[in-house]
Amino acid sequence: MSEIEIRLEETGSKGRYFYRADDGTDAELTFSKAGERLLIIDHTEVPEIFRGQGVGVKLVARAVEDARGNGKKIMPLCPFAAAQFRRHPEWADVLK
Repeated sequence: MSEIEIRLEETGSKGRYFYRADDGTDAELTFSKAGERLLIIDHTEVPEIFRGQGVGVKLVARAVEDARGNGKKIMPLCPFAAAQFRRHPEWADVLK
């Protein structure tokens, strides 16, 4: 697998970070915007073909990077994202 490029799509109050494989399969992290300064991560979906490659962690890391750069906070309601925040105390500055 080449470099994992995480992309962002936003529509109104919702959005998703995703990685698309060459065969068109997507791994994604979906979120809702609560006001101007809060993202609520509600779901992370990583298909079996991506398991063990760090794709899920990279999805959360990109959300953290963007939140940090835009002065936003993240509320990780998704169990996977919440677990990643527990494993990465360096992300505490964007945790709501």
